[in-house]
Amino acid sequence: MPKTFTLLNTIKLINLCLLFLATQACQQLKSKDAESIAVDVNQQAKVNTSNVDQKQHDPLANSFDSLFQIGVAINQKQATGEDKASRNIIDKHFQVLTAENDMKWESIQKVEGNFTFDGADALLNYAKQSSKDVIGHVLVWHSQTPDWVFTDEQGEPASRELLLDRMKTQIFALAGRYKGKIKGWDVVNEAFEDDGSFRQSKWYQILGEEFIEKAFEFAQQADPNAQLYYNDYNLFKPAKIDAAIALANRLRDKGIRIDGIGLQGHYGMPPPVAELESSIQKVADNNLMVMITELDITVLKFPDEEKMGADVSLNFALKDEYNPYPNGISSEASQQLAKAYTDLFRLFIKYQKHIDRVTLWGVSDNNTWRNNWPMKGRTDYPLLFDRNYQAKPFVNELISLAEQQKR
Repeated sequence: MPKTFTLLNTIKLINLCLLFLATQACQQLKSKDAESIAVDVNQQAKVNTSNVDQKQHDPLANSFDSLFQIGVAINQKQATGEDKASRNIIDKHFQVLTAENDMKWESIQKVEGNFTFDGADALLNYAKQSSKDVIGHVLVWHSQTPDWVFTDEQGEPASRELLLDRMKTQIFALAGRYKGKIKGWDVVNEAFEDDGSFRQSKWYQILGEEFIEKAFEFAQQADPNAQLYYNDYNLFKPAKIDAAIALANRLRDKGIRIDGIGLQGHYGMPPPVAELESSIQKVADNNLMVMITELDITVLKFPDEEKMGADVSLNFALKDEYNPYPNGISSEASQQLAKAYTDLFRLFIKYQKHIDRVTLWGVSDNNTWRNNWPMKGRTDYPLLFDRNYQAKPFVNELISLAEQQKR
């Protein structure tokens, strides 16, 4: 074979090898570049996700701390930490705790002389560990009070003296146990009808208006440093708020201390913003503290609009027309709920100098009392956190409203 032919083939072979090696190197370089790009994208995604998560989880309490306190009503499982999902939310977002049911008379003294403080103790222990304030709820109320309180040993209506003695025993046992540990007490709950007349409860039937005076006197004696409140629903109605303020002024005229009025926020959509503003101004004008208590906003129709409020004695048969969202809230209702909350919080921020606290009545839609009132088995969506324990989108809007006040 000629030498020139052999030499040419050798050169071609070398060139082919060099081309092959160059191609491999380029592919490796491209692969490394792709990996590098992928890492950069992933890292950026993590950064972006982190930013989003941080924004979604800005604590409500921290955002509003210079305006007013943000509180929540909790149950015993949440207080002990057994309900971990709810507890995580409470830890992060709320700075004031109220016992939803564990301080009510039927929970403390269901049988005369037998006191049970397990739920209340759990709440106080949690509050101490987490440096949160506590609101005591409630010392005297017509509901969730055992029948024995109002009868004597013969089953007849209790005498004035017997009923006052039982009231004093209950208040001193409960408020006295936590003396110095409670920021304030809902001393009397829901003593008025919507028209401003006194509710014809057994307290009123036996003692008249004196039951309110004595309740505040006993509370002052049992825990002298705690703030003392009157608490009621539908106080956006002129006749009812006027009656509550008149009561407070009569107490003060008699030298009986009352520090503020709690305006329960059990509202429908849209909430009565204009009427509520008028009531807040009236309370402030009378040198009383304003608390927005028991806040939740139902997205469901009420079966009797005339009775809408928070009368726990109401009980209607379940009907589909009053339970339209068993499998999830509609987009329209969700938007209406967002507007309702933002409208209310704009109002609260406007009156921040007079409002001491805003308390949500429950942690999430999973455990709201509205799922079973005034119809058992309904599916409502009245709170700030959904059934997956996630903040609803409008919560960020509430936080933004608060943050704007700090600029």
